[in-house]
Order: sequence, then C-alpha cells, then structure tokens
Amino acid sequence: MKLKFNEFEYKRPDIKSIESDFDVLLNEFKNASGADEQYSVMKKINNVRKDYDSMSRIASIRFTVDTSDKFYEEEHDFFDEIGPVFSGLVKRFYTELISSPFRNELEEICGNHIFKIAEISVKTFKPEILEDLKKENQLASKYVRLIASAKIEFEGEERNLAGMDPFMQSDNREIRKKAHDAKWNFFTENENEIDMIYDELVKVRTKIAHKLGYENYVQLGYDRLKRTGYTSDEISNFRNDIKDYLVPFTQELKELQKKRTGLEKLHYFDEEYNFKNGNPKPKGSPDWIVEQAKIMYDKLSPETNEFFNFMIEHDVMDLYNRKNKSAGGYCSFIQKYQTPFIFANMNGTDHDIKVLTHEAGHAFQAYESRGFEIPEYQHPTLEACEIHSMSMEFITWPWMDLFFKDDTEKFMFSHLNRALTFIPYGVTVDEYQHYVYTNPEASPAERKSMWREIEKKYMPHKNYEGNDFLERGGYWFAQGHIFRMPFYYIDYCLAQICALQFWIKCNHDRDIAWKDYLDLCKEGGSRSFLDLIKVAKIDSPFEKHVVESIVSYSENWLESVSKEYELV
Repeated sequence: MKLKFNEFEYKRPDIKSIESDFDVLLNEFKNASGADEQYSVMKKINNVRKDYDSMSRIASIRFTVDTSDKFYEEEHDFFDEIGPVFSGLVKRFYTELISSPFRNELEEICGNHIFKIAEISVKTFKPEILEDLKKENQLASKYVRLIASAKIEFEGEERNLAGMDPFMQSDNREIRKKAHDAKWNFFTENENEIDMIYDELVKVRTKIAHKLGYENYVQLGYDRLKRTGYTSDEISNFRNDIKDYLVPFTQELKELQKKRTGLEKLHYFDEEYNFKNGNPKPKGSPDWIVEQAKIMYDKLSPETNEFFNFMIEHDVMDLYNRKNKSAGGYCSFIQKYQTPFIFANMNGTDHDIKVLTHEAGHAFQAYESRGFEIPEYQHPTLEACEIHSMSMEFITWPWMDLFFKDDTEKFMFSHLNRALTFIPYGVTVDEYQHYVYTNPEASPAERKSMWREIEKKYMPHKNYEGNDFLERGGYWFAQGHIFRMPFYYIDYCLAQICALQFWIKCNHDRDIAWKDYLDLCKEGGSRSFLDLIKVAKIDSPFEKHVVESIVSYSENWLESVSKEYELV
C-alpha cells in the first residue's frame, strides 16, 4: 500500500521506555561474545534510533508546514526538550562502540567511518550540559517562530517573508525598493528581540563548549558537524582563495550587471535584478512546475524517473508558499517509511526551479542510499550533502527549457552568475561566525559592525545607502543557519566549488558526469567528505588551483553566452 505523507503514523516517543531499551541493549552489546553478536545488537539499537528519528522528523515537518498547528507546535517543543536526552543515549552507544574489544572485526563489517563519527561525537556530550542543550534548542526555535510570524502589509495584502520575494525582484525599481524596505523593516522592528536571542545562543553555546573542555565554541561547532580530515586552518585558506581569485571576478560581474540593467549604481534593492527586460520566471504554477519536473526526471535517467514518481505517489513534497508556513527550504528523510521529504516556498520567481532541483538532489541521494543499515551512512556530513543538491541544479540544465521556454539562456546565465557571487557571501557568513564565537562577549552593536567590516572585504560592491539597519550590519539577521546551525554555511561554499566541477564535467561528457554523480549518491555517508570527493572524481576545494581554474572557465562561458544570446 502506497501511504501518503498525511497518512504517516505519528506517535510521541516514550523517552523512559527508550532509555530502558538502551540500558538493556547496551548491556547486551558489552557482554557479547564476538563481533557478529555485537553487530546483531547494533541493528536492534539502530532500530530504536530509527523509530525515534522518524517521529521527530514527522513532527518537525508537520510543524514547519503549518506553524499555527498547536498539536505539532507542542510536539516540536517536546523534541526540543527530549532531543538532548536522546542524543546522550546515542553518545553512550558510541562510547561502547569505539571501546569494543572486537573493533577490528566490526570495522570489517561496518567500515571504519562510523568509528570516526563516534569518536568525534563522544567529545560533544556530557550529562552536565543537558539543560544547556535544551535551552539552545528552545532559543533556536524561538527565532524560527519569530521569522515565520512575519506579517507584512504590502500591495494590499498581508504577506510572509517568502511572499515578498517576487516584489523584491520586480522590474519596477520603486516597487523593488519598497519591498526590500518592507522586509528589512520587519527585522528592524524585531531587532532587540533577535539580538537578545542571538546573544543568549552565543553565550549558552560558549558555556557548553567550556563545560566540555573546549577553548571556545569554534572547534565544538566543527565536531558537532562531524568534520574529519580538515580543520579551521584549511577553511581559512579556502576563504583566502575566494578573496584572491573569486572576489575580483564577482566585482567584474557586478559592473557588467550595472551595464546590462542600465543602472548607474547597484543599491541593495538591485542585487537580484539581472536583466533590463526582467528576470527569468517559470512559465506556470507550482503544479505545472511539478509536471515539467516529472518529464525532466524521466528524461534524465531511469533512476531519477523512479525516484520522482515515488515522491509524487507518496505526496512527500510541500512546495507552495502560504501563511503560517515556515520560511526556507529543506529535505528531510523519514527512516520508518524509507522516504525523503521536500519542503519549499515557491513564489513565482526563478528560485522556484533552483530550490526544487536543489532539494531534489538531497532527496535523490537519500533515496539512492536508503538501504544502508547504519543510520549515519544514509546521508553524509553536510558539506558532502550539499554537493548532491548543488550539482543537481546544474545536471538538470538541459531541461530548463521545460520551465523557462524563451528565457532558458537567461536563467542559465543568471544561475551561474548567482552561484559564483553567492560564494563570497557564504565565506562572509563563515568568517563572521568565527569572529562571534572567538569573541563571545562582543555586544550586539559590535557584532553588527564586524559583519559590515567582513562584508566589505568579500563584497565591496554592497551599497546600503538609505537603509540604516543594513548599513549598521544587520543583513545576517535573515540568515537562519547562523542561529540554528553554526558553521554550517561554509559547507555550501565548499559544495558549490564541487558542483561547479560537475557542471564543467557535464559540459565535457554528460554520461561520465552522471555516472560519477550516481556513484557519489550511492555511497551515502559511508565515507568522509574528502573521501567522497575521490569517489566523485573531482578535486578538493582546498587544493590551491581549483578556485582559480573554475573562475577562468566560468569567465569564458559567461562571456560567450552573453555575446551569443545578446542577454540584456
């Protein structure tokens, strides 16, 4: 029977019963007589974990789909409360796993990556931080609720933040400015509360780090993300490569944007205005977009055809923007039903296609690696996850005419343009967070001032004239990752460099590119980021020549396409 998402059973987990099950199973694991017996117990432990995780994800999805649903709001709060308790149980399992007398034999069965994950994870938990973790969850949820609560009166209708996007990209400059100012007025009006939420988040995370024996939150943040094989030093060098090779080129792109749009200056409300005759837009409704996507994934490969039909049949996509829906887009995976779930906020802009293909990349990887017994192997660490999503955006280019018709070349031009200009923003977010967590006592005003300083380093073209909030350094208020998942954002930049290599591969030989992408997806999270890059047969973003070579290739492509299609 093909259950649809609204038919998925939800039952609040009994944490006391789960604790009891863990006690019994961990005792069995410790007393096992060999590796095979331990692995058999591991499967039972993983089944308990999968059941809990499935309920947590169903509750989270149903809450973000409708933040006014009181039942799932309470369930969301429940998981904020017990999530750290459950994480503590998993860390107990990890502790037993890495100290197993049969570790060598278990590594033969499971691979060694689960042990690397376990070793790094046990450093991030002690029972004495439980209350602090609960507080951290509650503060992050408070930010999410505040953003979802936005009610902006604009053009005779009440709109949420996602609903402002079409007006922020309007061909009419006056409407663009009014829309941007209306959005940022929401943040200005809530400035004190957002400052307070973030200040408390920084302080509680720093407190957790100190209790765990870290100098500050930076390394704890890296360890929470289970990063192995590189450190903040490699990330710092990567940011320098972006500054040296990409930033000068993105400034050239901004100059070309001014000429293309006929604007003397690019103000903050002009950033997304790419063409004088308007930005490309999908030529139909969200339902029509899904129909076109079905055709696209049928043509792309047998694997994507099977996957997308599965998503439609099980109704595991919620794509349309509406009131009381949480902002943003994401992909989740519900282990009990072996299904991905795609969440988005389509609003009639070209971003609708970008977010659909992006989240479909995540979902396709989850679908392809759903057979892994070990939960950690069903999806990799986040910088590797984002390779699947960002590469899918480019792999689907041959079918963009299904969505954009005569505007296809404009879309591809602006998509690549944005992919490149995004990276300096991404490293701005990353460097800012390194500042914040090495200076946890900085005041809200000092934080904003530092944001503006770093922004000028990587995006010197930014012009906030006439908007005091942005000029003071408030832009980051709208970046939810900063509040919810510190240090995640650089993963998009690393992955974008990988995705651009897949784009170049596709331009040379699509069959080889698709095989390498499929191989990458099938590996799930069974390897580290740097090892998965080897599977994909692309270069590490940390290698010195990579950024420079991508900039050179992109520059030639943009120039040739711009001339060929006389994009205006």
